[in-house]
Amino acid sequence: MKLGIQRVRRVSVTATVALTAGAVLTGGAFATTAQAAAPPVPTIVAKGGFVMSDGSGKTLFTKAADTRRSTGSTTKIMTARVVLAQKGLNLDSRVTVQKAYSDYIVAKGASSAHLVVGDKPTVRQLLYGLMLPSGCDAAYALADKFGSGSTRAARVKSFIGKMNSTATSLGLKNTHFDSFDGIDNGSNYSTPRDLTKIASSAMKYSAFRTIVKTKSTKQKVTTKTGGYRYMSWTNTNKLLGTYSGAIGVKTGSGPTAKYCLVFAATRNGKTVIGAVLTSTSEATRTADAKKLMDYGFTRYINRA
Repeated sequence: MKLGIQRVRRVSVTATVALTAGAVLTGGAFATTAQAAAPPVPTIVAKGGFVMSDGSGKTLFTKAADTRRSTGSTTKIMTARVVLAQKGLNLDSRVTVQKAYSDYIVAKGASSAHLVVGDKPTVRQLLYGLMLPSGCDAAYALADKFGSGSTRAARVKSFIGKMNSTATSLGLKNTHFDSFDGIDNGSNYSTPRDLTKIASSAMKYSAFRTIVKTKSTKQKVTTKTGGYRYMSWTNTNKLLGTYSGAIGVKTGSGPTAKYCLVFAATRNGKTVIGAVLTSTSEATRTADAKKLMDYGFTRYINRA
């Protein structure tokens, strides 16, 4: 009888230990699950949005990410991308500012880098004028310089063709350009996903990365007479200096486009990049972008 009692006690103790161990393991699993729980998906005002990891290309957020929309001046990301891809590009070569560029600004009521007719800015300076104050005159100058043809109209058409062929080479099926600056002629569109991929491709160029993270610049430009003047440009991207780790990329707006923003930020060696299209104001597009970057970085933390 004593032996029987001892066996019962041993079985009871063993069962208790097993149950306790199981509880600990289960509790640990619950804890791990809680730690890895996905953060709440943000709500944005913009009609379309997209965020991805710039390293892996992994999608982190989508909202109507493949719906075609007008892009405003975010088009200029592709303008810069085409220029930077030119073989034998010399960023310090000079381009003479033509009256046609300033006439275009006046006729369209377009955003301007305030280029002076006869001045000879470098290609690098024109890229600053393109991306910081969103100069449509700088965009025109670059299209005229890097398009092919015997007339200005032919060169511009050629340059826009290069923008579209680049989009095709990047595998973009929902993007088409009919202008060098985003002033829509009826068939200028992209999507949050495609714009993000264009920006990611452009960010592979060191000159582009340097330019789009610059809050303001003062450039010494050669004048028609061989002297010089200083041109000061401020970046329209309000994320720079207000969002930790922000490194670009480009704002856009327009009657149809409303308010757009292609954005990127790096924290702890990880970069998120994305776009919001058709937001309601400068303030909301910036707020939308911050929400999406916060969400993207949190997804990283949770090992998305």
